[in-house]
Amino acid sequence: MSIWTTELTGTLHHDTIDSLALRGNPLGDPHVRPLWVYTPPGYEQGDQRYPSIYVIQGYSGQVTMWGNRQPFRQPFIETADQVFASGRAPGCIIVYVDAWTAYGGSQFVDSPGTGNYHTYLCDEVVPHVDQHYRTIPDRESRAITGKSSGGFGAMITPMLRPDLFAALATHAGDALYEYCYLSEFGKAARALRAYDHDILAYWKDFQSRIAFTKEEDMLLVLVLGCTAAFSADPDGTPRLPFDPRSGQIKPELWERWLHWDPIRMIDRYADELRSLNAVWIDAGTSDEWFLDLGAEAFKDGLLRIGVPAEKIAFELFPGKHGGMDHRYPLAVAWLADRLKREQD
Repeated sequence: MSIWTTELTGTLHHDTIDSLALRGNPLGDPHVRPLWVYTPPGYEQGDQRYPSIYVIQGYSGQVTMWGNRQPFRQPFIETADQVFASGRAPGCIIVYVDAWTAYGGSQFVDSPGTGNYHTYLCDEVVPHVDQHYRTIPDRESRAITGKSSGGFGAMITPMLRPDLFAALATHAGDALYEYCYLSEFGKAARALRAYDHDILAYWKDFQSRIAFTKEEDMLLVLVLGCTAAFSADPDGTPRLPFDPRSGQIKPELWERWLHWDPIRMIDRYADELRSLNAVWIDAGTSDEWFLDLGAEAFKDGLLRIGVPAEKIAFELFPGKHGGMDHRYPLAVAWLADRLKREQD
């Protein structure tokens, strides 16, 4: 394993996409976005069409993170390439999507607080890839995968757009909000004492200095970003689902968050979920946000509404929320074996 770089067997293409959906977004974020598209070994030598797997990032992630090299580990781009180079799974086109916002993430939903990132993903990125690469442009040949907030996006996107995706993989995806979010609200209320109980005063302070130099930064950035995604006013103002002084829940705003809890979405989208061909679910048994419990609840919900057990891969493994990048290529290989191909 090289500590600097490894030559890919496939090819990584660096595209850009000019998004109409993101023009004029409330945070002033760029509407021209990078899009990385990996084509597998043999793609350049023929005219074969391939299934596609869309990769979306966790909170605070952006597309360039997939090339980051950690000590004694390879980046996901390289481990995914090895899945196909080694013959462990048939070739797929892998699409690395950028949905970064000034707050650190979009949750892949359309929101007046961040912008139309669900529309961007589904109505712009997918058609762009199908137009410029030899995909099989069919839901049965298209999957979506992600970790944490990306895992949340991977769970909800096939519910909302079953015409596009028939398979998913979620690695510790945000779910079961009473466990993964509620405990954070009390911590956030305490942290906001230093900012006169005003999340936007905190944000002004955060922007004025080097990021993540205060203990509360990751917590408050995450709370602000999710608030902008789930409970912003029509004018884009983020409204916290709790009282920033006492921490008491504001039921009408908390309900807007719960509307996006994948566990609570299961019954509303039962038909869409039953139409899925493959679902990978995993999480670490010591996940700090209790997303191992969310994974259990998502799996149990799928089984309850009649998704066949043989279509579900479920595993809890020793670990926490971080350091689980070794799980990503396992899901890619599993999905690749289950996506429809030209000869099927």
